Amino acid sequence: MKHLEENFKLAKKQDRNGQKALYEMFSAKMLAVANSYTSNIHDAEDVLMNAFLKCFQKIGDCRDWKSFPFWLRKIVVNDSISFVRKNKNIMYADLEVAEDVLEDQDNHFFNEINIEEIFSQMPIGYRLIFNLYVFEDKKHQEIAEILNISEGTSKSQLSKAKKWIADYLKTKENGKKNTETIKN
Repeated sequence: MKHLEENFKLAKKQDRNGQKALYEMFSAKMLAVANSYTSNIHDAEDVLMNAFLKCFQKIGDCRDWKSFPFWLRKIVVNDSISFVRKNKNIMYADLEVAEDVLEDQDNHFFNEINIEEIFSQMPIGYRLIFNLYVFEDKKHQEIAEILNISEGTSKSQLSKAKKWIADYLKTKENGKKNTETIKN
């Protein structure tokens, strides 16, 4: 990232130009992270703004410029989770763990899938745990602590999220095949 070190040092001195430059460097990527949790671009934008405000208020806590992107991402993820908890009624069901059915997806079809579309449709409880486990590399014990749920619930919800994605992809693929059949 060009000029990250310089802009980080300026932002630590509360320099508005340095802060603006950091915002411009990271806002698009962090918006995508927030949106993967909130499923609504307007909510994701709110989370992003609050996360950057917090970031610039506490930038002194970040030790060096090399760790800044990871530190900022952690703020965005935590703020996204807090937002969802505060604004959504999340229900976690403690049911049996379902089988992983994502193994045999058609790669050609899978490459055409819009990830944002999937996350916008996925139930919020599944999405939170899926994101934490897959994208944030959290273990089930950590997820359970973050979301104040049991470790078994975390495992169950991850399994259900995978099954939900597989079912969603199968539905989309079947819809695409039906459309192609009609065209021919």
